[in-house]
Amino acid sequence: MLPCLNKKYLGFECMGCGIQRSVALLFKGEFLQSFYMYPALYPLILLLGFLLLNQFISFKYANKSIIFLAILTVATIITSYIIKMTTN
Repeated sequence: MLPCLNKKYLGFECMGCGIQRSVALLFKGEFLQSFYMYPALYPLILLLGFLLLNQFISFKYANKSIIFLAILTVATIITSYIIKMTTN
């Protein structure tokens, strides 16, 4: 796996640290471990899936749904990062 350059050169993890390992765990079927590794992966998958589906099927409230999913994803990323930094 690719190393985190932020952690390697600056000494602290970035907000994306753990996403590669989380995706690998998800592909292995270890869903709970994947969530513990990087909790924002699931809202991110929902957002990307909705964006892809929205290209083919038009939804009535697509813009509001995209904004909601984007805010949920960013909030999950920031919250999990803060929790990770305060527990280490």
